Amino acid sequence: MAAKLHLPPILPGLSAIAADYDALVCDVWGVLHDGTAARLEATAALQRFRAEHGPVVLLSNAPRPKRDLEAQFRRFGVPLDCYDAIVTSGIATRIDLARRCKDRRLRMFHLGPERDRGIFEGLDIAASAIEDAEIVLNSGLFDDDRETPDDYRERLAQMKARGLPMLCANPDRVVQRGGRLIWCAGALASEYEKLGGTVIYYGKPMPAIYDIVRAEVPKARRWLAIGDGLHTDIKGANGAGIDALFIADGIHGEEIGAVTPVRMAALFAEAGVSARAAMPRLVW
Repeated sequence: MAAKLHLPPILPGLSAIAADYDALVCDVWGVLHDGTAARLEATAALQRFRAEHGPVVLLSNAPRPKRDLEAQFRRFGVPLDCYDAIVTSGIATRIDLARRCKDRRLRMFHLGPERDRGIFEGLDIAASAIEDAEIVLNSGLFDDDRETPDDYRERLAQMKARGLPMLCANPDRVVQRGGRLIWCAGALASEYEKLGGTVIYYGKPMPAIYDIVRAEVPKARRWLAIGDGLHTDIKGANGAGIDALFIADGIHGEEIGAVTPVRMAALFAEAGVSARAAMPRLVW
């Protein structure tokens, strides 16, 4: 007899469970903005939680340092007072790169757009072609508006032929940008693994990123993770032992349909994750 699915409640707002927690770790892209503009009801919910319950740490798989994320927030209209700290996969990647080039210059091929150079800016790294590199930093597609992973088959094959390890600074496969799904570094990393290449991932759902999050608010004991990615936000929260709140109208929005307890239970079971509750969008 099949096990009965746990039916997660569909919350009217974060306020329904906010008092149970003293800190939030919240995703950014797909929750606080859609890649073009802020979702102001979501940012207002975080402001309310900060005022009444505790700190908010934003956790993003963006392959960028904090300053670049905040510059983006200003463009999109995300208020800078809706959080206490920012942790990104780009920050975690930079920590490892700094360790790798501590005592010598590192020859690295950067697979990704110029806007992501902040990950390694100022480190003792020599920008190299694939044929001269000893490692690959993958922060995404060079032109994610037009390209797909298929456009990278030849480059990935060259990297594999040289046995280059790949550092993936963004485990996300896709993100939402103004209603469109855009390919990310995680998709390229997945294709590289299919070729037999070695990939080291930073960010969600890797457990190490949650150690960095907890260090930002060491006194917090009752964490709630909020996110729209089943395989990153929710899986990562499960692995870190943190309760999760799933936001349905994000990267999985088109495939979900009606946001009901039965639909959410089936979706979570299919992805092999669990969440305390779900909401269509983050609101207070």
